[in-house]
Amino acid sequence: MFNESYNGFKQYLRRGRTHCNSGYGDHPLYVNVDMHSGNTYTYWIDALQASFPAVQVLFGDIEEAICTHAWHYNVWKRYGLLPERFNWQRLSPDVAFYPLRPELVESTYLLYQATKNPFYLHVGREIIQNINAYTKTKCGYATVHDVIDMSLEDRMESFFLSETCKYLYLLFDLDNPLNKQFSKYIFTTEGHLLPIGSKLRTKPWTDEEFSSKPSCASSFGKESLSGDSVNIPYVAKEAPIFKPNITQPSCDAIDEARHYLLPLRTPYYLQLTESLGLKEL
Repeated sequence: MFNESYNGFKQYLRRGRTHCNSGYGDHPLYVNVDMHSGNTYTYWIDALQASFPAVQVLFGDIEEAICTHAWHYNVWKRYGLLPERFNWQRLSPDVAFYPLRPELVESTYLLYQATKNPFYLHVGREIIQNINAYTKTKCGYATVHDVIDMSLEDRMESFFLSETCKYLYLLFDLDNPLNKQFSKYIFTTEGHLLPIGSKLRTKPWTDEEFSSKPSCASSFGKESLSGDSVNIPYVAKEAPIFKPNITQPSCDAIDEARHYLLPLRTPYYLQLTESLGLKEL
């Protein structure tokens, strides 16, 4: 199901050059489309979509995750924080508040785990510095009402502590037991940690336990055309056999030389920064 959905995303939602780190064309971008025609439906991308690189990392599409993350990070750099909706055609926010969302941090954390490129540590440091500079108050951290003037609202969303701070902490705590056994756990969409050991991925029952038992429906008679109840004998169906869902590594190896270079190659990074109104790296 996921493979089919992901292929659909790439076929209908993706714009730009075919490959992230090679070829010609605009920087790749996933846009909102009309589900019936596949045509571009809106010209904005919201902050929640900054979690998509994390999904791509978990799927093993590392190069594509690098490209998607770079776009959201550079929108962050343009304002110092990530506006809730950014219009990629007009290059301005459609919705300008920033409620301390975790999605960009989550993707930064997972990309660092996948590549070990210190670039993502620099991204994390910049995020922390800007959150402290623009959102910190006497009693906590506040939602930014407008990333243009950095005015604040009198509220702090719960996901700031449960997700944003959690991913930032784990990004820099390199010796954390979780990071030492990263492949044994997975985060839910709300930042809750779940183990993914083989014990929890294999069903504890056998198919035979169910194949000989009648279903609830078999205890009821089926009404005939005359209105009389007709008993239909239960015929046990052969239970389907499911194979345990065993994860296999599918991430393309990141070449060692690239561990200390920009994940997105310099010409493409410069193209991206210029297209978003940024001149420096």
